[in-house]
Amino acid sequence: MAVFEYRGILIGSGKPVKGVRDAENAKVLRAVLRKDGILLTTAAEEKAGAEKKQSSLSFKAFTGRPSTADVALATRQLATLMRAGIPLLDSLNALIDQVEKDGLKRALTAIREQVREGISFAKALEQHPTIFPPLYVNMVRAGEASGTLEGVLERLTDFMESQARLQGKVVAAMAYPALMVLIGTTLISVLMVAVVPNVVTIFQSMDQALPWYTATLIAVSNAMSNYWWLILLVIFAASWGFRRWKRTPTGHFAWDRFVLRIPVAGSLVQMLSIARFARTLSTLLGAGVALLTAMDIVRNVLGNAVLEKVVVEAIGSIREGQSIAEPLRRSGRFPPMVTHMIAVGEKSGQLEKMLESVSNAYDAAVESRVQLLTSLLEPLMIVLMGGAVGFIAVSILMPLIQMSSFAG
Repeated sequence: MAVFEYRGILIGSGKPVKGVRDAENAKVLRAVLRKDGILLTTAAEEKAGAEKKQSSLSFKAFTGRPSTADVALATRQLATLMRAGIPLLDSLNALIDQVEKDGLKRALTAIREQVREGISFAKALEQHPTIFPPLYVNMVRAGEASGTLEGVLERLTDFMESQARLQGKVVAAMAYPALMVLIGTTLISVLMVAVVPNVVTIFQSMDQALPWYTATLIAVSNAMSNYWWLILLVIFAASWGFRRWKRTPTGHFAWDRFVLRIPVAGSLVQMLSIARFARTLSTLLGAGVALLTAMDIVRNVLGNAVLEKVVVEAIGSIREGQSIAEPLRRSGRFPPMVTHMIAVGEKSGQLEKMLESVSNAYDAAVESRVQLLTSLLEPLMIVLMGGAVGFIAVSILMPLIQMSSFAG
């Protein structure tokens, strides 16, 4: 059965509609849509594997790609349907009718057809890596093998929702400081480019030496007014060079190591990575994924090359028969509390619960640290922006005051 992306017109109102529907062919699709009160105008068949071949930079791929929240909601609905005793294929049918995002609807429709052909659910999900990452696929595979797919889907939904909440809190907390930086930079740039040059003509008529701070202000203003294109070019070239260097293994590792050494921010990044490590590993182990496979997946979600190296070394130690906690402790990158709780969990057989406790503690610590950092950044940025504007005002007003005193 083929999958079509169609456009049509509602019979009666003439309102244009679009969507995704499966049918044997275009003729059958036209008949099915006509029963639903839709007059088909165009239909394009979705080819298998189109998602992989579609350019990630295309506008359609960017706007149609479902978010983590969309996937989490669909997973929750699928788990609910399966928990009610509805078979997987029928649950997918019901889920496709409820999904609104076209990209997710297309993926689920293709997955349903593969499941109908006898392919496992995890194998079908694996064909859509931009929507369903390896963590998702491996948990589903473990759920299918153990016969607890609905429980795994619920656990997976909880994991995605908790990660989305934590990320949302961090982004929301940093939005106001970022906006203040943008407004302050724009204000100072306007003053330097539009206001200061108009005042310079007054200073040029003065037959006296200007203070060093006024001369500095004028030099910076002239540079920004006359060589703005060169400044933008240098910024662009430096940014391009930095991104290129950061993509190299050496540059990526060096940058991530530098980030961890930044006061306050470095510890926040480390706490975020540890919380993600504990939450992800707990979720995978709880779903029945093998430890080495789970550790390999966790390595790819840390977001820091230095900590990834620690996990890689831990995987090698585990293969040699060592515990998880020992290589993490030797690295010095994981706090003693974390490694101690992991060691206790290994000895007691409660590793999953210990990791969940670690992730909950670090999620709370990240939230409080972000709030503290935000409360410190706001007055600091106000002082910096006020100081910059004050420097410009003093540099302009002091020569004018001197000129008035000489004239008097």
